[in-house]
Amino acid sequence: MTKLDQSDRDHLSARQYAFPKQRKAPMEDAKHVRAAVSRFDQVEDVTDAERDEAWKRIKAAAKKFDVTLEERSWRELGKPKG
Repeated sequence: MTKLDQSDRDHLSARQYAFPKQRKAPMEDAKHVRAAVSRFDQVEDVTDAERDEAWKRIKAAAKKFDVTLEERSWRELGKPKG
């Protein structure tokens, strides 16, 4: 995964973040999409509606970068499989 410093993050457009208002969870490549999913629950001070929108952006980025998501909703994150 490309390490993004603050300058790099500042140059990303808002639509390249799962949470654009907070500029959290950048998704510039497949590894960043996977990281956005794995850290999704760590994003604080966001509403469920914002999480719904972030999940839509993550799904779109996952499709773009050919990342398979096992979860259908962010509400499934962290739940045991089975």
